[in-house]
Amino acid sequence: MWNRLSLRTRLLLLLGLMFVAALLAGGVSLRIFATAQLMEETEPAARSARAVAAALNDALRTSSNPQATLEAFVQPLGASATIRFRRLGTDLDVNAAEVQTPLGTVPDWFVRLLALPEFKATFPVTIEGRQVGDIVFVPDMTADIYEKWIGFLAIVCSGITLMLLTWAIAHFAARSALRPLQSLGDGLTRMRSGDYEQPIAPAGPPEIRKSAQEANELARTLNRLSQDNRSLLRRIVSLQDDERQDMARELHDELGPLLFGIRANTVALLESIPSGQAKLRRAAEGIVQSVETLQQANRRILDRLRPLYIQELGLERSIQTLLQNVKAQAPDLKVTSQIDTTLNEVDGLLSQTIYRVIQEAVTNVLRHARANAMHVAADIHDREVIVEVSDDGIGFPADRMFGRGLTGMLERVRALSGTLELLREEGRTCVRCRLPAGDSAAHARGEKQANGQPT
Repeated sequence: MWNRLSLRTRLLLLLGLMFVAALLAGGVSLRIFATAQLMEETEPAARSARAVAAALNDALRTSSNPQATLEAFVQPLGASATIRFRRLGTDLDVNAAEVQTPLGTVPDWFVRLLALPEFKATFPVTIEGRQVGDIVFVPDMTADIYEKWIGFLAIVCSGITLMLLTWAIAHFAARSALRPLQSLGDGLTRMRSGDYEQPIAPAGPPEIRKSAQEANELARTLNRLSQDNRSLLRRIVSLQDDERQDMARELHDELGPLLFGIRANTVALLESIPSGQAKLRRAAEGIVQSVETLQQANRRILDRLRPLYIQELGLERSIQTLLQNVKAQAPDLKVTSQIDTTLNEVDGLLSQTIYRVIQEAVTNVLRHARANAMHVAADIHDREVIVEVSDDGIGFPADRMFGRGLTGMLERVRALSGTLELLREEGRTCVRCRLPAGDSAAHARGEKQANGQPT
């Protein structure tokens, strides 16, 4: 539980415990030392009562009328006097009255806390050797209790005032430290999410300001490394595209004519075979079919290596062509799409990345998803290209979300400062890609919306 408490709560709780401990210590000290102090203060009055009793007995022994002398002594004594006369066989009312102060009545619990001892003392009074009463000493503790109560209230009020003042100081001190720490934590969270542009404002104590400055230096270093990494990834992707273009050119220029030549020669050979050579004719027809199969495979490989449709037809039409080929390959798969025509305005590397992401996602659906329906969407929104390919298939294994193809797409997307996610939402698998749109595409999108054209 202690670990879940905030720093401010911990400080206030410790200060509160210290205040309670101080009150308990004050109460224990009051109980221990108040009794001894009161006994010392009443000792002179007790000796005075003893002296009064001795003087009265001497006066009664020498008086010709002891009874009249006794009455003359008793008459001035009041009911509230500390020294009283009690006749033999009678009782005195010595119950302590409530102590009234300007602040009200002293509580009974405080009087009980003082643990006042029994201060009553009696001294016998005799006439002609016969006891007729007692001189009773009953001290009035009202003033002493009042004094202790006022002192206790002063201690409590001072303690509360000091506690509130300390709490206020601790509160503002904790806030002055927590705000910079919160700012530092928010900055580190932004750094973890890849945002290195917004610096952390140095504030608070020197130690926290130093930490914020070091975090800003770390952010600048990570920003440089991130930019270098993106530049390197962009360079790698560009080299891969160049390599694929070279390979596609070689396949198109070298393998294409060779296959065409083999097919033409085989067809010519087939036409020259006599009708009676059925076995030889079947072999030639098999060669023609194999060559046609190789030509189709070559065209598929060329299309994956270098999508020529992007330059010739534009990105939007190239994606539609890709989806038409998918429908031809999988007639049982229901394919729907929503492609923004503004995508034709994106630059070369961005358009290739968008096409590759859709191509790889669609290929995965055909190979692994066992889906009945697939939806492809690509749109430009707020200077950002959003691509989504979703299907109602079996999903992806939890221990292997990104295969080789999607990993390559992830590298392409990261090279353009984008994000690629593989999600499972409401029974559908979704590949979602976000890429920063180029200036030309964003400008074309804005003009289209300004002219009121549908997007």
